[in-house]
Amino acid sequence: QVQLVESGGGLVQAGGSLRLSCVASGRTFFDNVMGWFRQAPGKEREFVAAIRWSAGTTYYADSVKGRFTISRDNAKNTLALQMNSLKPEDTAVYYCAARRGSGVTPRSSDYQYWGQGTQVTVSS
Repeated sequence: QVQLVESGGGLVQAGGSLRLSCVASGRTFFDNVMGWFRQAPGKEREFVAAIRWSAGTTYYADSVKGRFTISRDNAKNTLALQMNSLKPEDTAVYYCAARRGSGVTPRSSDYQYWGQGTQVTVSS
């Protein structure tokens, strides 16, 4: 049974920073891809960032490139998302996700495992 548990969300002013964490348990993700998605009220879930667990190669949505950094800690089976220069439009529920296989994809339907989500609110 795979479990993904996020933490680190909260309320922050525009221009501030937050760090999200996701602890994975139940299996190793050495050959897999993990990522972050977000969903704002009334909008579809959208890709934020992903990382190939073994190689550490990272991928970002254009909207967060240069502001967000995805990383992983192999020893702790933990995924992180460092978010800097936050904007009100970054407000959403952020989800940690994992998929079998090594191909990176921005489609949420390609990810088999999901966390419960953590709320990020950026005030103007």
